[in-house]
Amino acid sequence: MLDTLEQSLGAAFDWYNTYVGTYALMILLLPVGLLFTLRLKGIQFWGLKHAAQIVAGKFDNPKDKGDVRHFQALCTALSATVGTGNIAGVALAIYFGGPGAVFWLWMTGFLGMATKFAECTLAQKYREVHEDGSVSGGPMYYIEQGCKHVLGRLAKPLAVLFAIGGVLCSLGTGNMAQTNSMADAIGQFEVPFTDGMHIPHWASGLLLATLIFLIIVGGIKRIAKVADKIVPFMAVFYVAAALLVIGLNYSHIPDMFRLIFEGAFTGTGAVGGFVGSTFILTARYGIARGLFSNEAGQGSAPIAHAAAKTEYPVREGLVALMEPLVDTLIICTMTALVILATGAWTSGKMAAAMSYQAFETGLGWTVDGVSVGGVVVSISLLLFAFTTAVSWSYYGDRCVGYLLGRKWVMPYRYLYCVFVFIGAVWSKELVWKFVDTAITIMAVPNLIALLILSPVVVQMTRDYFAQTHVPTGRART
Repeated sequence: MLDTLEQSLGAAFDWYNTYVGTYALMILLLPVGLLFTLRLKGIQFWGLKHAAQIVAGKFDNPKDKGDVRHFQALCTALSATVGTGNIAGVALAIYFGGPGAVFWLWMTGFLGMATKFAECTLAQKYREVHEDGSVSGGPMYYIEQGCKHVLGRLAKPLAVLFAIGGVLCSLGTGNMAQTNSMADAIGQFEVPFTDGMHIPHWASGLLLATLIFLIIVGGIKRIAKVADKIVPFMAVFYVAAALLVIGLNYSHIPDMFRLIFEGAFTGTGAVGGFVGSTFILTARYGIARGLFSNEAGQGSAPIAHAAAKTEYPVREGLVALMEPLVDTLIICTMTALVILATGAWTSGKMAAAMSYQAFETGLGWTVDGVSVGGVVVSISLLLFAFTTAVSWSYYGDRCVGYLLGRKWVMPYRYLYCVFVFIGAVWSKELVWKFVDTAITIMAVPNLIALLILSPVVVQMTRDYFAQTHVPTGRART
């Protein structure tokens, strides 16, 4: 009976993702990013210096309203975005879409920097500060409050749809997709004092559910404290290992970029175990996995950035534009180049298994029979996925608070941990299909709101950079 249910759900998710969700994202996601890139005159370039100063704490003011510092908000949002998408998701994009999918991954990252700036600026502008000083914010608030002059009575239902999508995404994107990969990674290890027995998924699920609950019960402040300790370490660790592999295979670098740019618009013929692709498949999987990785336009990161201590919404938007740079243009690129440099993309393996093979091939050393490359991927996957699962619980509980009231936040956290266990034991294919479905339910209302509110973002940016205390001293838009 369970097998029949999984097949039925899988078929339903397949139909939606193939005929509805994919095209909705392709029509909206990149054009919205391009709109903000043009209207803000390439803020991805000229805004980075000021963004770095803000993250470094130069403008921190403890008296500002909010729950966390700029750096903590960035780390919390990064911990939610740097997850299995950076390892398993990139491999899936290449498996289904070929090397050319990496180009579309880059496009979502670059244009996503402007999108992320816009949505996080709006989240700060329309956030709500509660009587106890805590903060709630995100697209559901700027959709309801900011879009009602255009949408009228439709603004509230669209905000509710986003919040429902946010809850679904928290259980799928931020939870089950992460715990499923973590269970796979933990399952690589043998149980001590047994004859080669590996740790079963149900045991991993119970362990992960317990650990995650102990953190998320403390809310955003505890989550932020965990994130700002783990995120910098895990990013440097993974990028250093990837650079080592690429350096050892430097002679393949020209061919890697040739495959990426040639395949971006022509698709790639089947090679070895590779599925093969057309242009549509290449763009589809590159864009979908890019969105899953950096979440620019999805509307999740604004929920974390709304909690930052600042009186200037644009300031937090600038912090946010650094996320796709780190997540997609650096970390995802490292994964893609390792996979292409080692030839793992033709292995027939998919998801994390492809990345495992790439690092095992690239770092061909073993210690007592244990692959160094495999250990690198296992550690990275565990850290990436664990921090993502922790941070996404906050996104979900803000959406639940918006929909049902704050008294339902704690019951949601219990439910969230139940889904940690479900994600660990569900089949990998069904988890990823559910993830793609949930993402579009959340992203489409947010992207519509960003189009409507684009003049607000442009005006706020002009006003901020026209002030004398801003380093540039003049408006750039």
